[in-house]
Amino acid sequence: MDLKNSIRIIENFPKENISFKDITTLLQDGNVLKYTIDRMVSDLKNKQIDVIVGPEARGFLFGVPVAYALGAGFVPVRKPGKLPCDTIEIEYELEYGTDKLEIHKDAIKPGQKVAIVDDLLATGGTVAAVTKLIEQMGGEVVSLNFVIELTELNGKEKLKGYHIESLVKYDI
Repeated sequence: MDLKNSIRIIENFPKENISFKDITTLLQDGNVLKYTIDRMVSDLKNKQIDVIVGPEARGFLFGVPVAYALGAGFVPVRKPGKLPCDTIEIEYELEYGTDKLEIHKDAIKPGQKVAIVDDLLATGGTVAAVTKLIEQMGGEVVSLNFVIELTELNGKEKLKGYHIESLVKYDI
């Protein structure tokens, strides 16, 4: 199955010269969604993953069903102020400024094997920040799994040394 056939491309969204990859069309088709989750699970099934971490918000959409299929836990990483208990925060660079992410302080136990699951690998900044949070807590980042990778943005450069699996690649 070619997942590109199920991802809608919207030109000039959310601003001029951006070619947006819309996964809502993939999510709407039960067979395609199942295939996507099954492919992610297939890459992770022999890696003894304890926890799937999903960055807000689309990482939740793919991370929870992957965690369920693996019999692993799921941990959300969110924007500041969204998690109710004590958190650890990281600030990271964006193309034009900075952003912050938080994770519950007790969400990752030392030695746990963690896979990060998200919809998109672009510049790699968000995922690099999430890997730092996990490693700061003593977790071992075993794999980074994405539905889409925008190869021209060189996100893999920020993530050297990690196993990276992307189901669909676009040159933008």
